[in-house]
Amino acid sequence: MDSLPLELQIERDRIEKIAADYGLDFFKTIFEMVDYDQMSQLAAYGGFPTRYPHWNFGMQYEQLSKGYEYGLSKIYEMVINTDPCYAYLMKGNELVDQKLVMAHVFGHCDFFKNNKWFEPTDRKMMDTMANHATRIRRYMDRYGYDVVENFIDRCLSIENLIDRYSPYVKRATKEERRQEKERVENIRNDRFYMQEYMEGGADVRGIDPAAQEERASQAPNFPIRPERDVLLFLINYAQLENWQQDILSIIRDESYYFSPQGMTKIMNEGWASYWHSKLMTEKIMHDCDIITFADKHAGTMAMSPNGFNPYKVGIELFRDIEERWNKGRFGREWEELDNFEEKNRWDKHVGLGRKKIFEVRRDYNDVTFIDEFLTEDFCVRNKMFVYNFNKRTGQFELDTRNFKAIKQQLLFQLTNHGQPIIDVVNGNHNNRGELLLKHLHEGVDMQPNYMEETLKNVAYIWGRPVNIHTKMDDKESIFRWDGKEFSEEKLEEDKPNDKQ
Repeated sequence: MDSLPLELQIERDRIEKIAADYGLDFFKTIFEMVDYDQMSQLAAYGGFPTRYPHWNFGMQYEQLSKGYEYGLSKIYEMVINTDPCYAYLMKGNELVDQKLVMAHVFGHCDFFKNNKWFEPTDRKMMDTMANHATRIRRYMDRYGYDVVENFIDRCLSIENLIDRYSPYVKRATKEERRQEKERVENIRNDRFYMQEYMEGGADVRGIDPAAQEERASQAPNFPIRPERDVLLFLINYAQLENWQQDILSIIRDESYYFSPQGMTKIMNEGWASYWHSKLMTEKIMHDCDIITFADKHAGTMAMSPNGFNPYKVGIELFRDIEERWNKGRFGREWEELDNFEEKNRWDKHVGLGRKKIFEVRRDYNDVTFIDEFLTEDFCVRNKMFVYNFNKRTGQFELDTRNFKAIKQQLLFQLTNHGQPIIDVVNGNHNNRGELLLKHLHEGVDMQPNYMEETLKNVAYIWGRPVNIHTKMDDKESIFRWDGKEFSEEKLEEDKPNDKQ
């Protein structure tokens, strides 16, 4: 990685001053020059120069590298949420591209620093990632590369089983945690249901669970309340070696670090796009740059009828909010107005748009952003309809203009990143030390193959059979993996046919 050449350094200083004059507030931002191969490596590592060794990073690098070589994709910029912020520019790009990217980066850096959902994140993650890599390499030297990598595989397969909102919510008090610790002290300290593993039984790793059944029947149910942070529960209560516990903690820490990026993808990209567009068109670019800028900007904002582009939706929503608050199109009087022509002429000249978008940038995530500001009028103007593919005609056709259906579908995809929401309900299910999970069913069944593989990996880490309570085909069931096979216990029996 190289420092910026003089020409780009001059532009960088100029763009930083322009961005600050517009009110953007960001950490110190360091730009470095990389070639496409280095950019692919950084992208595979999530933007960090150092990560722990694992085959998954190599696979991502191959995909990104081949995509660039074959002209299928190109990464123009990369910026990471740290203090100072580090951003990378690709060598060989045109000067107007580099100026656009720097303006875009300062938008991201402002968002990272000021958005509340990034507030609890580790701003020194560059050092933390390097520390994680060092610790895992030591474990590989001590216990063997394949052994450690296999355990990392299992941890990565369940890295999404965290409580994404826990950093922002006050949890159990010290007294509640003390009471829970007392309730499970014999489990954590004696690990009675784990003794048989050491003494020759067979759990999910291959032993016969026969010993100490009487003590297991006396074990308390825990946790006190459903625990959504499954990884934390496993760290605290699973039968793990110290190195395994440490690796699972590393995976969990990194998952929480990246979580706000997924929670604010539309807002973050929309905010950065809004500012690169405004800064470039009003202050940065010269007349000779306009065609190149328009071409690159249009390519970034393109959205197919059956697709969803967070850059496009985000920038248009911020522009819509700014216009509405500049014209006073909010509040009870506006909402109750039903005359189309009068609504179209409505302009109170209140000029609150810029203040409002900075407020939104500070307080919202994608779910709340879409829920509050995605209006029916916005969907009509931006042609945000639901399309289905008609096999008979071979074309995508309009399925519905129902605004509520469009909004509901989008919010569902954004909630928990569109992934199932899982809670730990009981760590001593059926008084056998088994783990009971519960799926918060919201109208969509879990995919059986994903569910089965997840149960296998949770069971391996837990060290005992794992159960999950969910709904499949409109019927409540508990699925169980005992280490050898899956079983299903239906909780609702079929209703008798009255016509028989």
